[in-house]
Amino acid sequence: MSTSENKKKHTLPAQEQEQQPGIQTQMHPQPQTVDENYHPAGKLKDKVAIITGGDSGIGRAVAVKFAQEGAKIAIVYLSEDVDAQDAKELVEAENQPCLLLKGDIGNEEFCKSVIQKTIDEYGKLDILINNAGEQHPQKSLEDITTEQLERTFRTNIFACFFLTKAALPHLEEGAAIVNTTSVTAYAGSPGLLDYSATKGAIIAFTRSLSGNLADKKIRVNAVAPGPIWTPLIPSTFSADKVETFGSDTPMKRPGQPEEVANCYVFLASDDSSYISGQVLHPNGGEIVNG
Repeated sequence: MSTSENKKKHTLPAQEQEQQPGIQTQMHPQPQTVDENYHPAGKLKDKVAIITGGDSGIGRAVAVKFAQEGAKIAIVYLSEDVDAQDAKELVEAENQPCLLLKGDIGNEEFCKSVIQKTIDEYGKLDILINNAGEQHPQKSLEDITTEQLERTFRTNIFACFFLTKAALPHLEEGAAIVNTTSVTAYAGSPGLLDYSATKGAIIAFTRSLSGNLADKKIRVNAVAPGPIWTPLIPSTFSADKVETFGSDTPMKRPGQPEEVANCYVFLASDDSSYISGQVLHPNGGEIVNG
């Protein structure tokens, strides 16, 4: 490869973090959370939304745009207190309240408490965003321990069941559920076997639940991001992988969280009133036919 071709592959400064979940405040450059050119239209006025993984990355960008559209927010996060507080301040800057709920969504009892505390705080629930996830690259299937497999499934897909099950008694006609899947569910990822499997499960869950809840007029959709610059990236991959992250997309760059958040606004609002069981693909132009 020529020097010029090699330079074209560099999309980000080389960096990595030693812990998961990653910390957004330690990233450089910072992910773009706020779209300065965004024009809110009150699409979620007086709605109440729960967003898992809302402290950083895609979830934080969704929380901000939902707040701009008039929604009250509950952010669920694992342990990243500083990131969560930053997200809360961004939401409150949009003149909307923000409830922070700290805990492990892989635990069903905690998921039940998330729903109940949100109801106690706001009196209702209109939107559930199942967004939080984790991934642990391994070169071989033989390297994936039972503990890793169970942990990845518990966070990425069990939590969708736990939270949605607890939320359903409170969701009324017109409510929306949006699940975060991934381009890896369609294109595969040789180094993320268990993660990709959970994301495929989320698609099947989305489609099946959509049919299950159609009579109740509750819509269920999903978003399948491609490579997006979030804390999951430097906390997952080596510095050299991060340096070229997103360069293999048709757009030759990673996406930013604020570029993805519009998908969630659309699917949570009445703009998508005749759409359910579907998946949106903000992935830099990769065709996945899904």
